[in-house]
Amino acid sequence: MSDNNRPGLDFDFHGKALDNIFETYAEIRDKCPVGHSERYGGFWFISKNNDIFAAEQDPERYSVAPSMLLPSFGTDIPMIPIDIDPPKHWEYRKILLPLFTPQAIRKIENGIRMTSRELAIKVLESLRHGPTDASSMFARPVPTIVFSRIAGFPEQDWPKFDKWVYDIIYARVEYPERAKNAAQAVMDYFNDLLMARRSAEPREDVIQKLLEARLDGNPLSQDELISYCYLLFVAGLDTTVWAIRSSLWYLGQNLEDQRRLREDPELIYMAVEEFLRTLSPVQAMARTCLADTVIQGQKISAGERVVLVFGSGNRDPDAYDHPEKIQIDREDNKHLAFGAGIHRCLGSNLARAELVISLKEFLNIVPEFTLAEPSEQWHGIGKLTIRMN
Repeated sequence: MSDNNRPGLDFDFHGKALDNIFETYAEIRDKCPVGHSERYGGFWFISKNNDIFAAEQDPERYSVAPSMLLPSFGTDIPMIPIDIDPPKHWEYRKILLPLFTPQAIRKIENGIRMTSRELAIKVLESLRHGPTDASSMFARPVPTIVFSRIAGFPEQDWPKFDKWVYDIIYARVEYPERAKNAAQAVMDYFNDLLMARRSAEPREDVIQKLLEARLDGNPLSQDELISYCYLLFVAGLDTTVWAIRSSLWYLGQNLEDQRRLREDPELIYMAVEEFLRTLSPVQAMARTCLADTVIQGQKISAGERVVLVFGSGNRDPDAYDHPEKIQIDREDNKHLAFGAGIHRCLGSNLARAELVISLKEFLNIVPEFTLAEPSEQWHGIGKLTIRMN
């Protein structure tokens, strides 16, 4: 067992590091499945599927404090409920759980369908005139419109969301001050919105549910409400955008699979799970070790930060046959895209519905397409230029 030794690589999972991240994952799984990186103040990384699943389901050993994120999303304020440990975590989580059950999501599927259809028609109209950015015209607006309506974010405010999301999530490593400023702008925005909603007519949306929530008989404080809204904002307006964009990125380069999904739309359900496994928008989440532990023969001391590398676990050959290959009809696809255990993604049912429905509508309306600029990256929420084949 290694104790004082800190095996590892100069491992990063943000920004340009994502360009060749799948090769990096294979290297760390092979050379040091549990290793150490000095980035972001130092952290251990866990790369094997079984080890990640085990850690995800052991909140007594692995705390989410001070944050699941490394580095943070522009603020040191814990995001409710993902940065909260048990038993308080469940009290926060159950407030919104009824809004994201499969039954609740089925009630809004038609709205997702109509939004996706309207935007896909606009993409088609644009493609008739030449190459079109499917990210800005489809992948970004679908989740923004759908989630903002569910949450109760006013439509007139949607145009400013894109820059805030980008600065908070994608600029935070290279330009931390931009992320900090954007985070403060978002929190100020929600402070004002929540104050206005307190005196407005009640509505059926997420913000109303939070305003009416009670913990131990008391309403949530303004700080708690802002924290909860901040998480919903960055999670609801980024991850599904990435997932839709990366799915279109793949299909624009793999015409045989694109044709299969057009011929058999029901296959999209399995394809979505495979896209989530291989091109997941959530590549890693952090924890803090609460007690000395040993993983893969490596000692990790209490108080040290640990990063669970979901993206590596999702491509672990010990967990999947031919893990590097995207098989759109892969069965029994138990992946880590939504995490596991008590902190599993609260909005997973909504994300799946958005992905399945948006891809169905896109492929039904937009003719066969390819990437106009094949060099574009698989990751993120940036431009994705396509053209009709």
